[in-house]
Amino acid sequence: MLHHASFGVSNIEKSYTFYDAVLLPLGYSRVWEDLTPGDADQAVGYGPPGSGDKFAIKLRAGTASSAGPGHHLAFAAPSREAVKLFHLAALAHGGIDNGAPGLRPHYGPDYYAAFVIDPDGNHIEAVCKSPS
Repeated sequence: MLHHASFGVSNIEKSYTFYDAVLLPLGYSRVWEDLTPGDADQAVGYGPPGSGDKFAIKLRAGTASSAGPGHHLAFAAPSREAVKLFHLAALAHGGIDNGAPGLRPHYGPDYYAAFVIDPDGNHIEAVCKSPS
């Protein structure tokens, strides 16, 4: 259904450092960037290598804000180990723990996820639904 999603961010360098680190274990990397210093419309797009972006961050200095309670974006993870690495990378790069890696049986018997809040207050998740 969705082609891609994006977040406005207040500090592009801080945000791309965070997302470079947390998306790498999930198999996603930068697939494009527009990082002209001083440009108010700087942005970075992420997706599977060799593809188009599925997620982007866009500089919105002074106006970036998270979507608020109840809103989050879940990234597909290839394994439970990738979920753990996502969580560790997020905490090491300015993210806030919002749910340690583990099974969430109320979402399904094999629903393994971790939840974090990014440097701009956006709620994100990595999820793997494959059996261990």
